[in-house]
Amino acid sequence: MDVTVRFFAAARAASGIENLTITLPDGATLDDLENVLTSNDGPGNHSEMERVLARSSYLCNEIATTERTRQLPQGSTIDVLPPFAGG
Repeated sequence: MDVTVRFFAAARAASGIENLTITLPDGATLDDLENVLTSNDGPGNHSEMERVLARSSYLCNEIATTERTRQLPQGSTIDVLPPFAGG
């Protein structure tokens, strides 16, 4: 299944890109997505991505989620939202 990942703020800096479409196995979870993003096949600086993702929250199809074992629907858009400073 394909999911679109959109990176914001520090996640964009760590990945070096604004968005990416990734093919994952059916039934993949947010944990599976994180594993791909921090692997050698993932975008940008892998150690920096690990650091940023550990502190990030996510939107799945515009709905906040922290449940990393939740299966992602086919065609999902996942927004990676690191902590933001200011207000």
